[in-house]
Amino acid sequence: MNNKTGCFLWNLRQFSTLVSTCKRRTVKLVYPLGFCRTVNVLPYWNPRNKFLNDHENGMQLSIKYFFQDALSFKSGDVGFQTNGISTVRVPMNDRLLCPRRLSFDSKRSFATVGMSDGGLKKIDFDHEVSNEDVLIKETKPSHQKLSQEYNSLSDVLDAFSKAPTFPSSNYFSAMWKIAKTMSEDQKCIEKQLMFNHPAFSQLCEHLMREAKIMYCDHLLFSLHAVVKLGLPQNTLLVQTLLRVVQVRINECDEKCLSVLSAVLAAMEPCKNVDALRAGLRILVEQQVWKIEHVFTLQTLMKCLGKDAPNTLKRKLEMKAVRELDRFSVPNSQHMFEALAAMNLRSVVLLNGCSKMVVDNIHECPFKKMVCILQSCRDLRYRNFDLFKGIADYVVSTFDVWKLKQVFLLLALFENLGFRPVGLMDLFMKKVVEEPEFLNMKNTLAILLVYSSLNHFHEHQNKEFLDIMADALTGCLHQISSENLLNAVYSFCLMNHFPLAAINQLLQKDIISELQTSGNVKRNAYKLHLLATCLELEDTPYRKSTDVALPAVPSAPVYPNAKLEEALSSLLGGEGCFSKNVQLPHNYHIDFEIRMDPSRSQVFPVSDTDVVSSAADIQRVAVLCIPRSSYCFNSNHPRGLLAMKMRHLNIMGFHVVLVNSWEIERLEINDAVTFLKNKIYSSEALLTTDVNLENTC
Repeated sequence: MNNKTGCFLWNLRQFSTLVSTCKRRTVKLVYPLGFCRTVNVLPYWNPRNKFLNDHENGMQLSIKYFFQDALSFKSGDVGFQTNGISTVRVPMNDRLLCPRRLSFDSKRSFATVGMSDGGLKKIDFDHEVSNEDVLIKETKPSHQKLSQEYNSLSDVLDAFSKAPTFPSSNYFSAMWKIAKTMSEDQKCIEKQLMFNHPAFSQLCEHLMREAKIMYCDHLLFSLHAVVKLGLPQNTLLVQTLLRVVQVRINECDEKCLSVLSAVLAAMEPCKNVDALRAGLRILVEQQVWKIEHVFTLQTLMKCLGKDAPNTLKRKLEMKAVRELDRFSVPNSQHMFEALAAMNLRSVVLLNGCSKMVVDNIHECPFKKMVCILQSCRDLRYRNFDLFKGIADYVVSTFDVWKLKQVFLLLALFENLGFRPVGLMDLFMKKVVEEPEFLNMKNTLAILLVYSSLNHFHEHQNKEFLDIMADALTGCLHQISSENLLNAVYSFCLMNHFPLAAINQLLQKDIISELQTSGNVKRNAYKLHLLATCLELEDTPYRKSTDVALPAVPSAPVYPNAKLEEALSSLLGGEGCFSKNVQLPHNYHIDFEIRMDPSRSQVFPVSDTDVVSSAADIQRVAVLCIPRSSYCFNSNHPRGLLAMKMRHLNIMGFHVVLVNSWEIERLEINDAVTFLKNKIYSSEALLTTDVNLENTC
C-alpha cells in the first residue's frame, strides 16, 4: 500500500469515528503531524482563557457552549450531547501549526491536492508531510482587489463561480464595499440580482462550512458584510455565523471586538444575538482597561446600550475620561451618540467634547450636527456655547445649506428650548423670498417652532405670518382636523388669526371629531385657548360660535414659601397681597398686589373697596416662573407664557415675572430687595425711598 493510499484510509478511519447519529453532525478535522481537533468545542467559557492558547498541557478540558439552547456540559467525560449537536473530547497534544487555513469544494471537507470538477483547489491532509508542504503558496484574491476589479455584486459572484477560493469572506466583503458606493435605488436593484444569482446560494454554503476554520477577523467581517447586504436575520447563514462567533468569542482581539459590536448594534434582538451580546458584555468588563483605541471604545458603548449594568457603564465612562486628552475631532463628535446610546449623562465628557466640536465646527458635517443635537436632547444636556457655535456656523454658511436642512436644525433647537435669533431671522427672510418651499408638512412644522420659541422679527413679522396663513389656507382641503387645530393654536400663540382656517376649525363636525378622537384632553385645552383669544384679543373674527367647547380643569397650584415670605416682609404683612388667585378664562396667578397707578404705594386688600374707581388701582400679578417657561439661557418667554402675559395685560394687570430658581438661591434680605426693584416702578424708586413699615 503506497503512502497516499495509507494516508487516505487513516483519514477515513479517523473521520468515521467522529460521525454522530444525530441530525446535525460535527466534523472533526485531521491536521498534519497526527493530531486532531473538533472545530465546535471550546474550553470552559471564561474571558480569562487567553484565546485558547494553552495547547501544550495535553489536558482534557471542560467543554461548554455559550449560545442558545446549549448550556449543558460535563467535565472529564467522553463528551456531551446538546439539541441536535454532538461534541467529543479533544486531546490537545500540540500547538496548531496550520491554524484554519483550509480550502473546500462544495462536496468534500478535504481532498488531495489538485483541481476538482468545479475548478476548486484542494489540499492533501497527509499527516506524514511537514507543515510547510501542506501550506500552498498561492495568491488569494483579497476583498480590496475584488472590489477594485469588479463594479457590481453579480460580477463578484461570477468570479466566485469560475474559481472559488478560500476564504469566502472575501467575496462578501467585496460585495459590501461595492454596494456602499451605490445610490439607494441602484443598491436595491443590485441586491435583488445578488439574491437571484445562481452562485449566491453556493457562496452561502461555502461560508457556513468555512466559518469554523477561518480566522476570527474574517469570520466577523463576513458577518458584518452579510448583515449590511440585507440578508434576513432569521436565515440559516446569519444564525450559523452568530453561533460560531459565540463559540469563538475569546479569540477576538480589539479590532474584532469593534467589528462585532458594530454588527450587534445593527441587529434586532433574538436568542443568538442576546446570548452573544451577553458574552460580549462579560468580555468587555474584563478587558475594558486594555482597549487602546477610542473608536473601539465608542463602538462598544453603542453596542452595549442602555441595558448594560451601571458598573460597566461607569467603567466605560472612566476609561473614556482617561482618554479624553487623546480624543480626535471625530472622536469628540461620536462620543455624543455613544453616550446617548448608553443613556449615560457624563457631564465631564460632554463638556470636553462640546468644546472640541465648537473649536472645530467647520469639520462637523451636517449629519453629525443632527446626531449631536439629538443626543443632547436624549441626555437632557444643554450647552449654550455648543448650541450657539452650531447656529453661528450655519448662519455664516447659510447659502450652502438647503432650507430643509436648516429647518431640521431649528426643530432640534426648539426641542432643546434654544432660540437662535440670527438663524431664525435668516430662515424667516428666506421663507418670505421663497414661499414655494411651503407645503402642508413644512407649514405645520415651521408654525410649531416659531410659536413655541415666541420668535418675531421687528420688520418682517407680519409679512411672514401672512405668507404662512396663505400656505395654510391653500392646504385646508387636505388637512386633518387635529393638524388644523395645531396650526390655528400656533397662530394664536403668535397673536395672528387667519379667518379661513378658524372658520373651518369651528365647524360642528370638526369640533365633535376633536372632542371624541385623538388626544381629547390636549384638544380641549387648545380649543379653550382659541376661545379665550377670540374673546380677549383684538381679532377680525366677530362671529360668535354656538358650539359648546369643553371645559378644562384648573391649573395645578405650586406654592412658593420663599417668595411668600419675602413679599410679606416687603409689603408689611400678608394682608397686603392675595395668593393663588383664580381669574376668568381659567388663568391663575401666584400673587396679586393692588397699588396706585404710579406703583409707588400698596393698598391693603381690605381697603380697596373704599377706592373711588378702578382707575385709581393698578393690579399687579406676580408670577413665579420655572426655567422651562423661558428660552434656554435667556429671559425671553416662550409661547404659552407670552400669551398669558398678553391676556393678563388685557385684563388690566401689570405682570411681574419672578424666576423661581433666582428666589430660591437668595437670602431673605436679598430676596426682599430683589422684589422691591421688581414691583415698584423705577420712577417711584428714584423719587422717594419707600417706607416699608408704613405702606400698609
